[in-house]
Amino acid sequence: MNIFENYLSKINKIVLDNKKILKLTILENLDNINLEVPPDHFNYDLSSNVSLVLAKTNKQNPINLANHIKDLLIQNIKHFEKIDIAGPGFLNIKLSNQGLLENISEILKDKNTYGSKKTNKTYHIEFVSANPTGPMHVGHCRGAIFGDVLSNLLLFNGNKVIKEYYINDYGSQIKYFVESVFLRIREIKFKKKFILRDNLYPGDYIKEIAKNIIKKNGNINIENFDKCFDELKKLSLQESMTLIKDDLKKLGIKHDNFFSESDLVNKDLVKKSVKILKDKNFVKEGYLDPPKGETPKNWKKIKRLIFKSTVFGDDTDRALQKDDGSWTYFANDVAYHSDKINRNYDNLINILGADHTGYIKRITAAVSALSNEKVKLNCKVCQLVKLYKNNKPFKMSKRAGDFISVQDLLNEVSKDSIRFMMLNRSNDVELDFDFEKVKEKTKDNPVYYVQYAYARINSIVRTLKISLKDEISIDTKSFKLNEYEEKILRKIFEWPKVIESAAYKFEPHKIPFYLYELATLFHSYWSKGNEDINLRFIENGKLKRNETLIFIYLISIVIQNGMNILGVSLPEKM
Repeated sequence: MNIFENYLSKINKIVLDNKKILKLTILENLDNINLEVPPDHFNYDLSSNVSLVLAKTNKQNPINLANHIKDLLIQNIKHFEKIDIAGPGFLNIKLSNQGLLENISEILKDKNTYGSKKTNKTYHIEFVSANPTGPMHVGHCRGAIFGDVLSNLLLFNGNKVIKEYYINDYGSQIKYFVESVFLRIREIKFKKKFILRDNLYPGDYIKEIAKNIIKKNGNINIENFDKCFDELKKLSLQESMTLIKDDLKKLGIKHDNFFSESDLVNKDLVKKSVKILKDKNFVKEGYLDPPKGETPKNWKKIKRLIFKSTVFGDDTDRALQKDDGSWTYFANDVAYHSDKINRNYDNLINILGADHTGYIKRITAAVSALSNEKVKLNCKVCQLVKLYKNNKPFKMSKRAGDFISVQDLLNEVSKDSIRFMMLNRSNDVELDFDFEKVKEKTKDNPVYYVQYAYARINSIVRTLKISLKDEISIDTKSFKLNEYEEKILRKIFEWPKVIESAAYKFEPHKIPFYLYELATLFHSYWSKGNEDINLRFIENGKLKRNETLIFIYLISIVIQNGMNILGVSLPEKM
């Protein structure tokens, strides 16, 4: 239920039905007409730019046109009690009590789905996708939560969503990781000192992996690294992915699929994907230009296969082969995205870390080439997270080696705080995460403030000995709102617009922003009862006004739906 969509469709129909009366000859720009909540100082429920949009293209005076449209809307839409013309021609609309009550009834009837638009599309969302060389760190955490909440948001909107983790288990980093495990096993079994070299992994978690492998595979032969590599790689990756999945579980995240890069290479999917591009004439055999800063005379020219990504807007064409003729990481990624395309999703979304910004153009070019520009790949980059404790940068743990792990975060603050606060800024800006502020029980801690609003609502229903699951009746004859309830109701009416915008633009951070604003309105209204006895919710254990019960139910519906999308719990007592 979206009152803005409902009333806007009625406004557009009235305009079309009365175009001759309104002297409108050009109506191609109806899509530019909108319906919004006006600023608070106007004290109206809705505001439309309809006369401004139509007056401009039809060369009319917007105020005169507004007056004519105003009369037609009052006559034809029974819920429109009063319309005022503001500024250059905006129509500010006041809903009647009947209009408010009917919309409230719709929300209460569809409470579990209020805000959902039911778009019925399929989405493939790839997120985390880190090298499986150890436990998750903060750099993965923000993207992991972003991807999970975006998935929840799209699911809430009636879509089918597949959450996938692409396991980068192929290449030099994996070899160094397995070698680190190999050396730790030899250190444990044969007292061979672990000598740290460049590219090896020093973290204590490598010792844990080594111990687990020894415990589960007592007969493993580790005399020669090359001979035991394949078996040790398999065992090391199993242990590492167990660590990663455990971290994800602690954050409340569960993927539907885990796709192995090694399987992709072993099944020769890279060669097949390159052939597809060759057949489309998007691959050439040639030479790369020297990298920036490299002088031409020092640059060794080696012939290789190159993808013509500039055809699709990339800055330069991209190598599919390394100097030794083996496939590049990009070639493997092309094959992976070819597989995604063949699975026939309506939308592909990649959640990337801050260090992958430069990778977007080439991979979106590859998807365009592979799909004949029929499939669009959306890439969302999550910028860095800076952690602070006691006003100082938070230090890395010994267990991790050279990064701050997810477990470090969870040792400091709850999963709820991490999930909410990782979305408390837009993904494309850096995020400062202050442990002390997240622990505060004040308005400055957004997750606490929203949870506290829900806990306060539950304290009311406990006092009244009722349940938020109960159906409530509305006394239509005595229904009358005060100014605080009007503001809250307008904010509640906005919820479907927030969901629509957040889902359409892949911007889940809009949800915690909105929930904090709604919670602030509620807490402010609650506090007014301390100043004015007439605004108290309960007196002598009884509800003073039926309208109050309606509003706490409406607020609880939106907070529950919003926090379910965020994957954040709602304690009934705090």
